Amino acid sequence: MPRTTADTLRVGTRNARFQQWQALLGNRTKRQRAGEFLVQGVRPISVAVERGWPVRALLCPQGRQLSGWARELVGSVRAERYALAPELLAELGEKDDRAPELIAVLGMPEDDLGRVPVGPDFLGVLFDRPTSPGNIGSLVRSADAFGAHGLIVTGHAADVYDPKSVRASTGSLFALPVVRAPSPNQVLDWLRRHPEVRVVGTDESGDTELFDHDLTGPTLLLVGNETTGLSAAWRERGDHMVRIPMTGSASSLNAANAGTTVLYEAARQRRTAR
Repeated sequence: MPRTTADTLRVGTRNARFQQWQALLGNRTKRQRAGEFLVQGVRPISVAVERGWPVRALLCPQGRQLSGWARELVGSVRAERYALAPELLAELGEKDDRAPELIAVLGMPEDDLGRVPVGPDFLGVLFDRPTSPGNIGSLVRSADAFGAHGLIVTGHAADVYDPKSVRASTGSLFALPVVRAPSPNQVLDWLRRHPEVRVVGTDESGDTELFDHDLTGPTLLLVGNETTGLSAAWRERGDHMVRIPMTGSASSLNAANAGTTVLYEAARQRRTAR
């Protein structure tokens, strides 16, 4: 592979290395096997670096002057560096018109529920079997914005590290512990170790209106699948089921929007209770 400097490798064709990066975009199995995924954008990459995520490689466009931000980051992060033909970088950036200034190849953390800190003011979210990666990223962003301590994605679900999820989180994926738990049993075992946590589900037929339910104690909020809602296992495990009061012709909200609404109310109650 040709070199541009002593430290930077040049990629001008769709060689094996490029194909590996390309596979990280659309192939979940290969992402998981490699333990890597692609990230672009100033804020997402900056937050990832600030929070200590492992940077495996940095990809820059050939023949383009980098901004001060990009030069500083490339100079400060210890990672493999590659200069790609602009059309190849644009392809990895999934843009037709212009290559992104920088793409980072990041390593994935372990899916360990121990990464989610549980304290007296715990607020967490469990997203049950989401099918839309965009909804995952949006809910991660809301959980981060409203002070949650972690988000768990459980069951047969879309991938947290899908490019659509990563983009929708706008960097919050790197600031908030997000853990995948394929089996509800993993989370149920974790909850047994934290009996102080109240499990609150959301459902249009919940027995209590959201604004009448106390969310100030340690709480895990359950958000169901976009079409079928919460699974029977999580309906059974919930300590309380709340509903969001609605007017107009809509009978329900998008899953990420419903989760955001409940998170906002939890944050409001906690702020008022201080």
